[in-house]
Amino acid sequence: MQQTVPTRSSNARANLIMAAGIAIILLSAGAAFLPFVDRLLGNRVVGYLLLAAGLVEIAAATQRHETKYLAMMAGAATTLAGLLFILNPVAHFLPTITIVTAWLLVRSVILAVTTRRAHGSVRKWIAISAATDFALGLLLLVGLSIATLIVMLFGPTDQMIASFAWVFALSFVVTGMLLLEVASCEREPESE
Repeated sequence: MQQTVPTRSSNARANLIMAAGIAIILLSAGAAFLPFVDRLLGNRVVGYLLLAAGLVEIAAATQRHETKYLAMMAGAATTLAGLLFILNPVAHFLPTITIVTAWLLVRSVILAVTTRRAHGSVRKWIAISAATDFALGLLLLVGLSIATLIVMLFGPTDQMIASFAWVFALSFVVTGMLLLEVASCEREPESE
């Protein structure tokens, strides 16, 4: 006779995923400080925010059923981007944009593949997250050539840094909202 190993209830998994979603949304507020810090400190802030968000996203992914490994890959991409910032701090604006652009585009591809394996409202939110990250990455990629010219002539402007902070924060907010939807779908129906 085989014994079954007890697993966490759906409600406990949902609570952990919900906490992760809230944590990532709160981390997005850290991006609001980017325009007020010097560039080297700003890169460290970006690195630590990405690292924390990636680790939180990986932890939430371990609680999922359908798309566990793909969700872990999306979190790993975020973690890797954070480590690149932390291990190679630069005071230049363009390498920062390049890393974030690559992170957003890689993450959008992972999320696009994930949509094919998800169902219901979670699938819709994964698609929204993929589209948001792709659009933000594309926006940065298109703006990169303009930004290169502006930075070469005038240095990074406060408006450019503020725009970058909003792009960064928006990706985090959408990821947090995705996790909140996953948590909502993980809850078991209340027994009467």
